Amino acid sequence: MKNLLLTGILILTTTWSGFAQDPMLSSWLINTTGIKARYYMKGNSTPITMSDEANVQKLQYSDDWIYVHTTGLPAYPTGPFLDGNPSTSTNQDAIFRISRNPQKNNGTPTETRLGNIGIFINGVALFDYRDGVSWKSSTQTYAGGPFGGKGDEVWNRDAVVAERTGFDCAKGHPAMGNYHHHQNPSAFNLDRQQVSNVCDLYAADGLYVIDSTKHSPLIGFTYDGYPIYGAYAYKNEDGTGGIVRMKSGYSLRAITVRTHYADGSDVTDGPDVNSTHPLGTFREDYEFIAGSSDDVLDEHNGRYCVTPEFPNGTYAYFCTVDENWNSAYPYCVGPTFYGVVNGNRVNSVNETVETYTPNGISRTTEESLNPVIYPNPAGDILAIQVASSQWENIQLELFDLQGKQVDESTILPGSTIGYFDTRTLYPGEYILRISIKGMLITRKVLITHP
Repeated sequence: MKNLLLTGILILTTTWSGFAQDPMLSSWLINTTGIKARYYMKGNSTPITMSDEANVQKLQYSDDWIYVHTTGLPAYPTGPFLDGNPSTSTNQDAIFRISRNPQKNNGTPTETRLGNIGIFINGVALFDYRDGVSWKSSTQTYAGGPFGGKGDEVWNRDAVVAERTGFDCAKGHPAMGNYHHHQNPSAFNLDRQQVSNVCDLYAADGLYVIDSTKHSPLIGFTYDGYPIYGAYAYKNEDGTGGIVRMKSGYSLRAITVRTHYADGSDVTDGPDVNSTHPLGTFREDYEFIAGSSDDVLDEHNGRYCVTPEFPNGTYAYFCTVDENWNSAYPYCVGPTFYGVVNGNRVNSVNETVETYTPNGISRTTEESLNPVIYPNPAGDILAIQVASSQWENIQLELFDLQGKQVDESTILPGSTIGYFDTRTLYPGEYILRISIKGMLITRKVLITHP
């Protein structure tokens, strides 16, 4: 399948405008059909189906809290993790509690931390920039995390840089079985410039697809209760100015030695800046410079603004990328939270709650299902890609001109790719039928073979 599956495919988008529900309830990808998680074994480009369900299993709520019951496993395939990571993605059987009434923290901002700091709408964990490794000056080596021991925690290693070879195609990996994203959860080979070739053999799709022409979907919530969006949004905080890429306010410092922080603090020395430890290796290699434009985010990687789900405005975080769509520090949230952090993982629900039931209204519009098929004519593979901000199965059916169905496929909620292996089909014209929630679109496709 390689890059053919993911490169140059039309991105279909979902319009959420006017969807009059509480987005803290209606945004989750709740698994109502028993969709199973999938994973790759190294050396095998066919994903293996697990016995565990994917996405969110149940959502409960009270006036003050939502409770997300999840396996922590996405619908898109995970793995393999090619840096020798011994962990695999496993069922977390988790309950996460998030405030429905987030509040700005008017005191000292709370630093993000190791482990979960939020949850994506498919129940997958969000981690911050770090991997638990820091420089240890006394030994002039790394310590912590997979190295064991504990470093100075003064110069803290950036996981997105250091662990890139261990991320799967969807830019995620597990820690002790807990699959998570540190960064914008879209596939490597959909970036304008690819920094990993893992998708060549182990194609996946990630939670959503970047579309520079539309406001990014709401993709998660943090432990302070505020929403997380993708990379693009309205330029101005009041919802005007067109769609632009949200920009990080952090830049690499102009330093050659690591002896001081950006605020001038004299700290325990880290390694000199060189080819082994280039700028960007550590979080402390960055400094925050407040922007004069609304599309430059604050020190928490967010801003107060109008979004499609919050027409009256909300504070929101954004998963930042650079002009090549490669992940840009601080990636999603951090290094501190904007709000009061009171969300956490809990063992049980200890208050009276209701269970949220999706109302069955399709949030996918007919306009958003205006597909262009790639490649057409097709040789070995016929692929269709949609944004994952859809909640229902999208059924794909392929018919010959006599009306006989020759193949079918399904794009699952929380996944973005459907495809057909056309190598065994006779050359000629076929009809592709795409259907979701009573909407039906047909397209002619041509299959050719060398």
